[in-house]
Amino acid sequence: MNQRIKVEKTVTINKPAEELYRFWHNFENLPSFTKHIKDVKVYNDKQSHWITSAPLGKSVEWDANIVEDRENELISWTSVEGADIANSGSVHFTPTLNDRGTEVKVVTEYNPPGGAIGDAIAKLFGESPEQQLGDDLQRFKMLMETGEIATTEGQPKGKG
Repeated sequence: MNQRIKVEKTVTINKPAEELYRFWHNFENLPSFTKHIKDVKVYNDKQSHWITSAPLGKSVEWDANIVEDRENELISWTSVEGADIANSGSVHFTPTLNDRGTEVKVVTEYNPPGGAIGDAIAKLFGESPEQQLGDDLQRFKMLMETGEIATTEGQPKGKG
């Protein structure tokens, strides 16, 4: 039952890799565009503490270590032993060939609580990791390109 889930998403953002890398590398910025990351505390240049929301109003916490950091190119991390959810991942910043921005590719792997069954239950509550990551990257793109995240939350629904 203990199977790892791997999620991969890519978006092209019309900004230089250096700017995107610098913003992302300040992990405390991540809750500004991710729906499920509630808080990140950075301890030092390698270690941080993460709190994310989980189904049914719960939270999940872990400490993570940066395992590889190539300026303006790559940040990769892994959770430390004893994490609520063992996870690892990377974010790649690759300038496009036509110099029209940067391709940002995020890869995450994790062991969901309860394995595949836990993942299926999470999806019932609208917590699909693929959808989450895609939505988060779209919000990152909006924030970096326009300086804000457009939202319809709290606005009246149209008649349709």
